[in-house]
Amino acid sequence: MTHTNHTWTLNFILAGFTTTEPLRTLAFLGTLCIYLLTLAGNLFIIVLVRADSGLSTPMYFFISVLSFLELWYVSTTVITLLHTLLHGPSIIPSAVCFIQLYVFHSLGMTECYLLGVMALDRYLAICRPLHYHALMSRQVQVRLAGATWVAGFSAAVVPASLTATLPFCLEEVAHYFCDLAPLMRLACVDTSWHARVHGTVIGVATGCNFVLILGLYGNILKAVVKLPSAASRAKAFSTCSSHMTVVALFYGSAFTVYVGSPGSQAEGTDKLIALVYALLTPFLNPIIYTLRNKEVKQAVKRVTDRVKNIVRRT
Repeated sequence: MTHTNHTWTLNFILAGFTTTEPLRTLAFLGTLCIYLLTLAGNLFIIVLVRADSGLSTPMYFFISVLSFLELWYVSTTVITLLHTLLHGPSIIPSAVCFIQLYVFHSLGMTECYLLGVMALDRYLAICRPLHYHALMSRQVQVRLAGATWVAGFSAAVVPASLTATLPFCLEEVAHYFCDLAPLMRLACVDTSWHARVHGTVIGVATGCNFVLILGLYGNILKAVVKLPSAASRAKAFSTCSSHMTVVALFYGSAFTVYVGSPGSQAEGTDKLIALVYALLTPFLNPIIYTLRNKEVKQAVKRVTDRVKNIVRRT
């Protein structure tokens, strides 16, 4: 099929989820609650890390950067999800669609790189404790965090631009936001080459980080088992368990959709999996990083006591 008269589509239609009216209302309210709790949880971490000096460590700095990223990451797609749940299939201008595609993938790949940096931080803290603070100074922390954003937004240029230049014959996107696979299904041409390029770019960007994380945690495991006491081993594992849980959630669902052939998933499957990494993971991250975390609980107590003292004085 030629590109004639199909090189530009003014609007797409986001199909969203097909549900009955009562279920749609329930899904809308449930999604809205999760979204608001996600915003509150991630903002809570950012404010707490900034407010309490006891959390002024590299680990909590990177956790606060992750929380800041999650605020934007979840907001990129949840707005269109809520709109489709409330109104059914919704029109989205093609320019907005491609911007959403680029920003979503930029933030997603930024998170991949950031999770790698967080694994490096844990490796240095456990395996190089005597040199940790020198190696992970505030300047290094800021540079590493900034590099993850630059790398993420750079890596997303290729898949987003290739998809945006496709000729489209259909308008209905079988998803609740503009993503690679559902958009490629609307093209007038064979997209197998595009799918291979997407799989290569995303696979290299995320796969290399995943291999790095596995390698770092392999070394961490070797160092931890050599610790003299059970208490020290338990403490070392506890500082890593939250991060490993987040990595498993994010990479497990993302690899299922994007690595391999991003245009080959069955319709409906990718948008269900997308709920895990686009909505559920940002919601769970604050819970995972604060649940059973003694340092966070102590920081909350210190900040609460400080606020109470200020209130009493006024």
